[in-house]
Amino acid sequence: MHGVWTALITPFNESSQLDLSAFKRILQEQVRAGVSGVIPCGTTGEAPTLSREEKKILIQTSLQELKGTSVQVVAGVGTSNTQETLELATWAAQAGVAGLLVVTPYYNKPSQAGLESHFLSIAEAVSCEVILYNVPGRTGVSLTAETVVRLAKHPRIRTLKEGQIPLASEIFDLAARNGLSIDLLSGDDSNYLPLLSIGGAGVISVASNLFPRAMVAIQNAVDQGHLAEARAIHQRFYPLFRDLFIESNPVPVKQAMADLGWCLPKVRMPLAPLALASVEKLRQSLRYCGVTQGALL
Repeated sequence: MHGVWTALITPFNESSQLDLSAFKRILQEQVRAGVSGVIPCGTTGEAPTLSREEKKILIQTSLQELKGTSVQVVAGVGTSNTQETLELATWAAQAGVAGLLVVTPYYNKPSQAGLESHFLSIAEAVSCEVILYNVPGRTGVSLTAETVVRLAKHPRIRTLKEGQIPLASEIFDLAARNGLSIDLLSGDDSNYLPLLSIGGAGVISVASNLFPRAMVAIQNAVDQGHLAEARAIHQRFYPLFRDLFIESNPVPVKQAMADLGWCLPKVRMPLAPLALASVEKLRQSLRYCGVTQGALL
């Protein structure tokens, strides 16, 4: 797992049903931008409000549209129910995804032993990679560095999505002490460049729905040792890294994508449309960063 992985939005039509035409357009733009992969059915894709059948449609559509390209598909399959996660994970693995993004079970607040059993049961049931997804602000529970390192001993658990720099540093340190290697992908666009600077492998990005080329350019600049160039891109787009979370993700990014003509701003309840004051602030940042209608940057 290396580079930019776009956490795809799920476009809806006026009736709040899947807009597969818009979804396919976004997928093709991600290919043109040169991202490493895409992730349907994650947090940004409003997974908690999608039915299992809708998740399968989005995953299958991604696989079909990206067949023959270099862009890989990692499916978001995590739920708060281990059995439900297992069923979708095994289906997605058999469908041909490159990996599975599995969030820590939310609401249940399992212990570290429960989290370890959850992830290991999935890794044992599939043949593809299982990416750990740690986001305590959403789930109410956090993996510890010790649990991550124990899980990384499994041959199909090699990657973690993590947005906290201190915890990432602790994981790198503990993994090295145990002779292990684990890829860390930033789960926070504003921490993408900082994580790369301490050894991170890339990002699972909300912002790359809007400006995938710029996010890929940060990765390329760091890989080539051009840190000043990477910092300049980071600084240019920082206002959007911030304001894409002015309200709950993915409400702001969907509004921004709608402003650029890629989809409607529709979200499913219990999410609500972006407040008018937030819309204006977001639009100011879009203008400031030079993100305008047409091809995504």
